[in-house]
Amino acid sequence: MSEDRIADGVAGTGTPEAGVPEGAPEVDVADLPGGAEAALEALLMVAEGPVPAERLAAVVGLPAHEVRALLAGLAAEYRGETGGRPRGFELREGATGWRVYSARAQQDVVARLVRDGQTARLSQAALETLAVIAYRQPVTRGQVSAVRGVNVDGVVRTLLARGLVAETGQDPLTGAALFGTTGEFLDRMGWTSLDELPPLAPHLPGLDALEDLGAER
Repeated sequence: MSEDRIADGVAGTGTPEAGVPEGAPEVDVADLPGGAEAALEALLMVAEGPVPAERLAAVVGLPAHEVRALLAGLAAEYRGETGGRPRGFELREGATGWRVYSARAQQDVVARLVRDGQTARLSQAALETLAVIAYRQPVTRGQVSAVRGVNVDGVVRTLLARGLVAETGQDPLTGAALFGTTGEFLDRMGWTSLDELPPLAPHLPGLDALEDLGAER
C-alpha cells in the first residue's frame, strides 16, 4: 500500500491524537505564538490519523466554520497559492478528517525512503484482494476467493490488521461475514468517498480480445 501512499502523499504521524484532558487549563490560542493557525498545525502534526474539523474546533475553542476556513487557508498556503513557495507537505481533508501528507510533487524523492524498507508495503496478493473488496463490497471471503481463484483468509486478516477493511455485516443467505473498505482506506488513497474509485470499464478486455482468448483455448 505504500506505493499508493507515495502517489497520494505519505501521511505524517506522531503521538496520540489531540484531545482535551479533564481539568486542562483554558488556553486562548490567539495568545500563542502564531495564533490559531499555529495551534492547528501543532495538533495536526501530533495526530496519528485524520482529525475532523469539529474536533479541532473543540480543542482550540473556536467555531467549527472558522476552523474550516483556517484549515483551507493553511492548505492554500502550503500549496504556494498565497505568494510563498510550495511546501514539501500538503494539508488535505479526507473521508474522516484533516491530515498532513507529503506533497504529491515530491513522490519520487519520498519513494527513495519508503522503498528502502522504511514503510511496510502490501503484497501483490493483498493489493489484489483489497481491489476486489473495494469494487465488490459488501463481499464475503468466499466471494473474494472465487474472483481471485485462491484462498484469501490470511490476506484478509492482514487487511483487517492494517485497518483498510472491516466487517460490515453478515450475508443473509449464508451467515458469512461481509467485508468493506474503511475510512482509513479512503484517506490513504486521498479520496473522500467510494465514488472516486476509477471506473473498471477502460481496463476490461474488449469483445475481440475475449473471442481471441476463447479461440486459444
